[in-house]
Amino acid sequence: MGDLPEAFLGPHKRFVAYLRIECGLSENTLLAYGRDLRDLFASLAERGIASPAAVSPREVVEHVAGLKSARGMSPASVARHLAAIKVFYRWLEGNGEIEENPTSLLDRPTKWKKLPDVISPRQMAALLKCPAPDEIDPEQPPLWLRDRSLLELLYGSGLRASEAAGVTLQDVIETLRVVRVRGKGNRERLVPMSEPAIDAVREYLRHCRPRLTRPDGRDGGRLLLSKTGRPLERVAIWQIVKKRAIEAGLTDVHPHMLRHSFATHLLIGGADLRAVQEMLGHADISTTQIYTHVDRSRLKSVHSKFHPRG
Repeated sequence: MGDLPEAFLGPHKRFVAYLRIECGLSENTLLAYGRDLRDLFASLAERGIASPAAVSPREVVEHVAGLKSARGMSPASVARHLAAIKVFYRWLEGNGEIEENPTSLLDRPTKWKKLPDVISPRQMAALLKCPAPDEIDPEQPPLWLRDRSLLELLYGSGLRASEAAGVTLQDVIETLRVVRVRGKGNRERLVPMSEPAIDAVREYLRHCRPRLTRPDGRDGGRLLLSKTGRPLERVAIWQIVKKRAIEAGLTDVHPHMLRHSFATHLLIGGADLRAVQEMLGHADISTTQIYTHVDRSRLKSVHSKFHPRG
């Protein structure tokens, strides 16, 4: 990878960081994505293409076709490879780095469908209760209030880690009980805040955040701050969620899992799919529909209860 132009190296590094922090993918999956994208970038560079953004749909098709014909990859490996490319270009499009997605017309590989990981309402309740006062130095800010606010926003409003990091003081509109969120492609949406989230943010603003701010204005008006008074970054959010999950007796929990759980628990409770789509900020409802497949037991119980032959 080191012999590729910087125009390829930069997007590759940022994309892998996105998969690790935002999506919480395993190391094995990250390595597989990295290999697949290196194959693509090497192919593009050999054809004289200057950057990932300069590729055409035809060049992507030719590259994928060559995986089987020239390299003898199995259909499953080709499907995984294509899936990685499609996710990469959706990410570029969502960030506004390309105007047209060269993979948008390619068939979605059927083997790619993977249900999102969620945690149960009982486990979520344990996680949300975890940040609590302890015997700490009274001279230090009560960061547990910040951590509780973060968890309530991630789960109560279905925010991505990057979205939570970007929330400003003005984005919390308590009178309307909503939070303004800037999602992919800088699209804005208003998402309802739960009562516990409102209470948590109110207590954080009253007792913690004022003790984190600095006179130099380094906070940038952001809601969630680090102990040094700077805006909380995505990596720090991932670390906080992981730390609090371990304290609650949970493993392999990441910020995006709270977002998955938000959507799944709403749909299990009977929420309208379109409403969940709007709250999540999904441009395409097909992205939201994956959550309808998570709780099969509910469908079985509904069939058993209401169908004449149930």
